[in-house]
Amino acid sequence: MSTRTVRKTAALAASAALGTTLALLAPLPATASSSSHPSPGAQRSQVDVAKSDADVRRAAAARSAAQDLGAKAVGVWYDAASDSMVVNVTDAAAARQVDRPGVRAQVVRHSAADLADVTRTLTAHVSTPGTGWATDPAHNQVVVTLDSTVSRAEVARIAKLTAPFGDAVRTERTAGTVAPRLAGGQAIYGGGYRCSLGFNVRSGSSYYFLTAGHCGNLASTWYSNSGQTTVLGTTAGSSFPGNDYAIVATPSQGSGTVYLYSGSQDITTSGNAFVGESVSRSGSTTGVHTGTVQALNATVNYAEGTVSGLIKTNVCAEGGDSGGSLFAGSTALGLTSGGSGNCTTGGTTYFQPVTEALGVYGVSVY
Repeated sequence: MSTRTVRKTAALAASAALGTTLALLAPLPATASSSSHPSPGAQRSQVDVAKSDADVRRAAAARSAAQDLGAKAVGVWYDAASDSMVVNVTDAAAARQVDRPGVRAQVVRHSAADLADVTRTLTAHVSTPGTGWATDPAHNQVVVTLDSTVSRAEVARIAKLTAPFGDAVRTERTAGTVAPRLAGGQAIYGGGYRCSLGFNVRSGSSYYFLTAGHCGNLASTWYSNSGQTTVLGTTAGSSFPGNDYAIVATPSQGSGTVYLYSGSQDITTSGNAFVGESVSRSGSTTGVHTGTVQALNATVNYAEGTVSGLIKTNVCAEGGDSGGSLFAGSTALGLTSGGSGNCTTGGTTYFQPVTEALGVYGVSVY
């Protein structure tokens, strides 16, 4: 499959809830219906498309400024209070070099190398399920997240491990269990499980769709109904743990929109998320929910294994959302991987960046 120019994203919306909180990889009930939709009360408004697209352009300008600064840049993020993109820098001289419109500089204490030392130490010494970490550029720290299953002894061990780094690292506890989530866009069924389609993609005249890797590991054939009689396609590749993406070969071209349960959103490109970005997730368990990106390159230790390079958000998700689409305006960003919490009390959800999957499989959105 050869790489082609990105043209148009296609995301289908979600499958029904599979209400487990531990693995969230629930088998289909014996009497499962072929489709299910969230109630209107579960839906959330979509972020403004024009503003999201404008923010994507500003983020590109900020990334360009950071690239020009090299090691003096320490991350890029969006500050909602000032409605500006921020480039963290190590000194005042570097700050004066940030001269893009809508982009400002902020001098921070810890360099990119300092924060990288923290993440290297964690990667080398921490693999306990329920733990994870990511860099928070807004606070110039690495944030370590521990779910409710992490023991007191392990909490103490991690605290001792990170103590030498001082305020370059902070630790947070999160309610519930961090685990993969099943479902997302319109339902796909395979191997007695239910997931969701993320984005339709192509290579020349061959068509495929992307979903989560922990879904791709479940079955070789995927169906559009719970009775598993109408074939959608066959799994052509899957990566989980380590990553969390899979590709399914289909016989025909799919839709080019994200399903919103009250209409649809055309997606015209794919891109990389940025910290502070307003994003949306579509899923049939809970409808459309919005939130913000909290960190990039996040590492999560699921019970099934470690996944790195994820997008961390405060967008909620529940069982039945894995593989579904994360997007901002008309830009496709990611595939639902896992998280903790729910859409009643709130939670944290991690997403596999879609650009990585596109590059690995040599396909493009259309």
